[in-house]
Amino acid sequence: MSLHDRIDADLRAAMKARDRERTSALRMVVAALKNRATADGLSPQGRLDDEVVQQVLATEVKRRREAAAAFRAGGREESAVTEEAEAELYATYLPQQLSDEELDAIVDEVVAEVGAQGPQQMGPVMKATMARVQGRADGSRVSALVKARLTGA
Repeated sequence: MSLHDRIDADLRAAMKARDRERTSALRMVVAALKNRATADGLSPQGRLDDEVVQQVLATEVKRRREAAAAFRAGGREESAVTEEAEAELYATYLPQQLSDEELDAIVDEVVAEVGAQGPQQMGPVMKATMARVQGRADGSRVSALVKARLTGA
């Protein structure tokens, strides 16, 4: 079963169980998937491959976490908790995230392969690292680690 089909099945199950929060969150993901399908030249009912679905989900997780931080900064704790719950739900469909040790090892390998000596080579190191982690680590996390390695911090 594809990831897209699994999300649709989970939405139907949430609707049957009358789980309002889960239904609402999954409907937003389905809408984001339809928007992406349309943007890619498919019909709104078009099926996206798992890699594209994971990209959409990663984007949605990032949006929810940023929104939660903004709500928390604005003193709206209840809204922040809702956004974080949605982010956690979406994250369950993504591959397991790399541990700090695994990510450290990958960054070290890439820095050695590229022969990067300073922060001016951050672009090539980031490109190669992101290709290796393939959605198993957030870009901001990778960026911070690469920057620390290249600046010696």
